[in-house]
Amino acid sequence: MDNAINELFIHIGEDYKQRSLRSDYYDPEKVGEFIDSLLVEEGRKYLKITKKLGNQTIVWGFIVKADDKKFKAGDILKAASWAAPARNKARGNILAGDFSWVRWTGPEYL
Repeated sequence: MDNAINELFIHIGEDYKQRSLRSDYYDPEKVGEFIDSLLVEEGRKYLKITKKLGNQTIVWGFIVKADDKKFKAGDILKAASWAAPARNKARGNILAGDFSWVRWTGPEYL
């Protein structure tokens, strides 16, 4: 799972870089700082991915740790709140390398 999370972080960083290149404020150091700001917090059922922006910590999304009735291990879920994911639909799976719904701001809305 660690390698898959690293791949997710690389994908998030690449999306951040691509979005930054479209603006007048592109700074390669900021891309590295953004990737370094991504953190993983382990919970009972989910891994919570957070990012630190300035003095604020924001939930990026959640990763399912083990199969349950609705989701498979590695499924990417959008955050419903600070402590809980939106369990309506997976936005990809890190173990399958499916990052199609992943953006630097978080998993996309449906």
